[in-house]
Amino acid sequence: MRTRHVVLTIVGIGAVNAIAWVLTRSEGFSARDARNAVPFTPEVWSHARAHFADHCALCHGNDGRGDTEIGRNLYPKAPDMRLPATQRLADGELYWIIENGVRLTGMPAWGDGTADDADTWALVHFVRHLNDLSPEHLKEMEALNPKSPSELEEERQDRAFLEGTGADTASPNPSPHQHKEKR
Repeated sequence: MRTRHVVLTIVGIGAVNAIAWVLTRSEGFSARDARNAVPFTPEVWSHARAHFADHCALCHGNDGRGDTEIGRNLYPKAPDMRLPATQRLADGELYWIIENGVRLTGMPAWGDGTADDADTWALVHFVRHLNDLSPEHLKEMEALNPKSPSELEEERQDRAFLEGTGADTASPNPSPHQHKEKR
């Protein structure tokens, strides 16, 4: 009887471990096979460009090449997502990478834990259409890129100069790039 109890315990532990292994490994397989839940439309394309410009371009560049100051200085460097190494990934794999990040790289997890995040699926479309970006799209995206306080101040000063209001509206805290007038 004791031997039977030991054998049943070992079999039970083995079954629990096998189930745990299958559950932890199955997410990767299901992610690869996942289909994009968001249809590609002009509105989705526009939304994805805006989202990418605001959230992703700092490292990846608006064009997805990864040729930004941060992207070049990451280890490993941000990839050129237009190339086959990225483009041959399944939609589900791209979704999983955006949602969960890539360990030991600069790619953070952007997911919120909810399944089928429409913004993430729109970004998968964006990655798929990187080679379709026009100069107009890139200019539109550049306007949506986040700006530092000094960049915003410089833009404000440029507008003030062009409007003829220049020195009257100068900021009390000039940016470090502001040139002082010689007297």
